[in-house]
Amino acid sequence: MPAEKPVRRKHTARELAEQFGVSPRTIQRLMAEPRGQYLARAQDRRRRIAELRAEGKTMRTIADQLGVSVGLVATYAKEAQQVDQAHQSKPLEAPQKAS
Repeated sequence: MPAEKPVRRKHTARELAEQFGVSPRTIQRLMAEPRGQYLARAQDRRRRIAELRAEGKTMRTIADQLGVSVGLVATYAKEAQQVDQAHQSKPLEAPQKAS
């Protein structure tokens, strides 16, 4: 049963496990954000970073605006650039005619 309202915690799973006398895995399972929500949030962040870079914003400005690290912005921006280059360099194939 994942957390209904996941938030960033100030303690590690190990610290909480020791405090409550359970395993760290139990704490992780109870407090984890559901996978689907995490993936949707990550995808939205990637899209937003690509949009802001396209607008000409610096990585530092984007990081400050989104509350993430500059390294994360750099990684996502590089991934977006590689995807764009792959789409641009891929030649269009002519449709095959049925014989």
